[in-house]
Amino acid sequence: MFKHVLVPIDGSPLSDAAIERAVSFSKEAGARITFFYAQPDFPMPIYGEGALIDPTTPEQFAKSASEEARKILDRAKGAADAAGVNADTDTLVNEVPYEGIIDAAERHGCDLIFMASHGRRGIAGFLLGSETQKVLTHSKIPVLVYR
Repeated sequence: MFKHVLVPIDGSPLSDAAIERAVSFSKEAGARITFFYAQPDFPMPIYGEGALIDPTTPEQFAKSASEEARKILDRAKGAADAAGVNADTDTLVNEVPYEGIIDAAERHGCDLIFMASHGRRGIAGFLLGSETQKVLTHSKIPVLVYR
């Protein structure tokens, strides 16, 4: 049924568990995977009394974020390779992760987004927000949520 699965990851333990399950799911479905990591954009400095000074330059931040993305994506691809599942990786800088996820799924022609959710509810879910919830709300591509 599904031929190409986008798996957004962030390096968290929950994301690692979702990688395992997505690889298993994709193997059973005969689908290939694209693992996607939305890199954070350089945070805008805050000026004024009490502001923290960050000595990191935008270039240093970008290099560090890129290296982190590569490590996370390589680990995920290694899991897929070990299971015999065809997998690629992709990463982009996007200050709005859910938009980056949906864009990546569309660019790669994915027919399913397989992503983890912390399962926060009530006021915690409302205050913290959820990239998974935003993808569910805005995506025209089916989303399978792993908890």
